Amino acid sequence: MHNMNQVKMLEFQQIGDERGHLVVVEGGDDIPFEIKRMFYIYGSDPDVIRGQHANRNSEFVLINVAGTSKVKIKDGEGNEMIICLNRPHTGVYLPTMVWKDMYDFSEDSVLLCLASTHYDAEEYIRDYDEFVRIINEE
Repeated sequence: MHNMNQVKMLEFQQIGDERGHLVVVEGGDDIPFEIKRMFYIYGSDPDVIRGQHANRNSEFVLINVAGTSKVKIKDGEGNEMIICLNRPHTGVYLPTMVWKDMYDFSEDSVLLCLASTHYDAEEYIRDYDEFVRIINEE
């Protein structure tokens, strides 16, 4: 199994009292890379599939800061896992070269994505068959 064994759930420190909760996520400490980019996905219907790509260089941490969504992760060798993101103080770490599909978004879902690199369209693999071919050549 290539990088699939590096996928892991992360739990972040929650600080809270009667005023509410605060979750702190620091690059290089709470997640295994320095954060170069962040973006979030919201307003997606439950039947929409986002992602549908692998990255040669970027690592990600996905956190549903509101609502819920699921992430299907594939290694290109027939192994896959599905993770339900449903708590704002947990996330999933995705290393390079894993295929990711985000889907089953709740109406109130806000999926925060933290990335280890700035955006570079050239490092994205957007065709699953090409991804499988690359994995099998390694």
